Amino acid sequence: MSTVIIVHGWAGDSESGWLPWLAGELRNRSVEVITPDMPDTNTPKIESWVPFLSGLVKEANENLYLVGHSMGCLTIMRYLQDLPENVKIGGAVFVAGFSKTLTGLNDAEALVAKPWLETPLDWARVASHCSSFVDIYSDDDPFVPVSEAQILRDKLNAKLVLDSGRGHFTEEYDITQLPSALNELLVVMGLPVETTLI
Repeated sequence: MSTVIIVHGWAGDSESGWLPWLAGELRNRSVEVITPDMPDTNTPKIESWVPFLSGLVKEANENLYLVGHSMGCLTIMRYLQDLPENVKIGGAVFVAGFSKTLTGLNDAEALVAKPWLETPLDWARVASHCSSFVDIYSDDDPFVPVSEAQILRDKLNAKLVLDSGRGHFTEEYDITQLPSALNELLVVMGLPVETTLI
């Protein structure tokens, strides 16, 4: 049985925006879904978020799929780079994924983001532990520039999907459903895609 873990972003929770909708759509397809509330969501730290995600995983194998939003994407990448050699998950779908740059932050937010952005990633290790990457991005995201999607394409051979005019894919932009994320995940999982959702 396939398992999907959906990792929310900075200052979010498991009920944020489109996450409950996606979880419901997957459960309707008999997929096991885990939607955790990450610790200290307003001040996320690598040393708490990555081990927390690791603790949720029953077994890292090709039946495991990870979905992340914003900081959740970088959490997934850092989780993947720490996996043992020859362990590989089925796929990862990122929404507003980034690795090096965030814009529009105030001074306090920049301090929280600094370790996430400046602690190096071993891109080769990240890539080696996942069969397929997708990054869904918007052309008007106030925090994640389009160049970040291009980095994920170049470093992880990620499929890029432009979902235009979606901002940062949050409730502030009235995003409570995200068919692009569901469709891309279904493709990665080898499940039928319903054309009514496209």
